[in-house]
Amino acid sequence: MLNSSFDFEGTKEPMVFATENDVLNGLGMLFMELLTNRAQIFADVRTYWSPEATKRVTGYDLEGKAKENGGIIHLLNSGAACLDACGECTDENGNKVMKRWWEVTNEDIKKMTDATVWCEAGFDNFRGGGFSSHFRCKAEMPVTMLRYNIVDGVGPVLQIAEGWTANLPDEVHDTIDVRTDRTWPTTWFAPRLTGEGAFKDVYSVMANWGANHGVTVYGHVGADLITLASMLRIPVTMHNVPQEKVYRPHAWASFGTQDTQAADYAACKFYGPLYK
Repeated sequence: MLNSSFDFEGTKEPMVFATENDVLNGLGMLFMELLTNRAQIFADVRTYWSPEATKRVTGYDLEGKAKENGGIIHLLNSGAACLDACGECTDENGNKVMKRWWEVTNEDIKKMTDATVWCEAGFDNFRGGGFSSHFRCKAEMPVTMLRYNIVDGVGPVLQIAEGWTANLPDEVHDTIDVRTDRTWPTTWFAPRLTGEGAFKDVYSVMANWGANHGVTVYGHVGADLITLASMLRIPVTMHNVPQEKVYRPHAWASFGTQDTQAADYAACKFYGPLYK
């Protein structure tokens, strides 16, 4: 509820809260919340499901963005995902969205709470008991996943993956979900592939991710994050933002134009952190 755009009193600004003491993911959540004014999805980057594995286990052929991009990643965590991630809200054109917090209506709140059930917490993880919010995103929406890491000798770095949520049929989702903790909220994520590097396939996105957690927000905001990172002198280790949308300060060109990632590292190191 802290990460959601409402509570028992009505609409509110999301209060960034990272579970499992993951301060670095909390910082990523703070970046995203201040940049977009939308609620954040805190989740484990849990498992990769290829079209072949999905077909073998469930008999289902992936469709939409999940098929186009060659698979999905199961984003799942113990209730720290915002309830907005259920995908029940719509804009004026009927598109599924996660709204800016001040745009959320009482009708939206009812839709989100109706889509959520509260499951008894498993004692293997929560010895003190309690309940976990449980829902799954039933919409195909544009989203951006982010990870803020600290690398010894380098400092802070960012990883960015734009893509889409995926909506699986109930029976397909249930078959896969039961293989992990089915009391936790689920978002199926299909990152946009480029055919190169960490984005040559979906498995490589997950294999190169810097931790078992990530933060996901509605919309493709990778370009804004890259610009923000350059302002803060934080190099970006991987991203799939089209080059024509990337903007960094003009001075970055003096550190090289052929290999823009190396130039980003060099410029951030030379100028140093904006805040110490």
